[in-house]
Amino acid sequence: MFKKILISEDHESINISVQKTLEDLKIDNFEYVYYCDDALSKAQKAIREKKPYDLLITDLYYEEDHHPQTLKDGRELISAIRKEQPDLKIIVFSAEHKSGIIDSLFNDYGINGYVRKARHDSKELKKAIASVYNNENYLSLDLKQDVKTLNNYEFTNYDITLVSLLSQGVLQKNIPVFLQNNNIKPNSLSSIEKKLNTLKEDLGISNNEQLVAFCKDLGII
Repeated sequence: MFKKILISEDHESINISVQKTLEDLKIDNFEYVYYCDDALSKAQKAIREKKPYDLLITDLYYEEDHHPQTLKDGRELISAIRKEQPDLKIIVFSAEHKSGIIDSLFNDYGINGYVRKARHDSKELKKAIASVYNNENYLSLDLKQDVKTLNNYEFTNYDITLVSLLSQGVLQKNIPVFLQNNNIKPNSLSSIEKKLNTLKEDLGISNNEQLVAFCKDLGII
């Protein structure tokens, strides 16, 4: 099992809960911080002393307070710490549920596990730690289904542009002007209507409002 773990979590009660989970797993060599900058500093110090951490458990979002921070969130921490220790195992423990964001954490940031803060999250975190220790990526079954839905439909940049404009309150009939001004094709009203109708039909959605809400839930806009 992991011998040295770093916990980065800005809420004290959750930080304590994660510590308790580690103790249940008979892991007693761990340290915790409340800020991303402190997490990076500890990781750098551990590397210098040739006693690096085996695992980082980090939140995704951090509330701002009176302590100015260079690293604003978990993604910035992951990117920074990967430069220092590329092989460090990382589990994100967050309330975020949008599958587009979670998928990006695995594909773009190279995390090894994701556990959503919810009912039974301590149990899920134990499973994640065990899986990641065995060099297996971990994502709970319910989130796997959501990510699978996202990956089963390949949203193009054009798709995302259209839905983003709708989300900003641009009327469908006015979208051609924006596309023409930005040299984006196809930009005729008929082609835009056809594309949006295809999106809604493929996703089983009846109107533009539901399409926008669906894409927001996925985290792609």
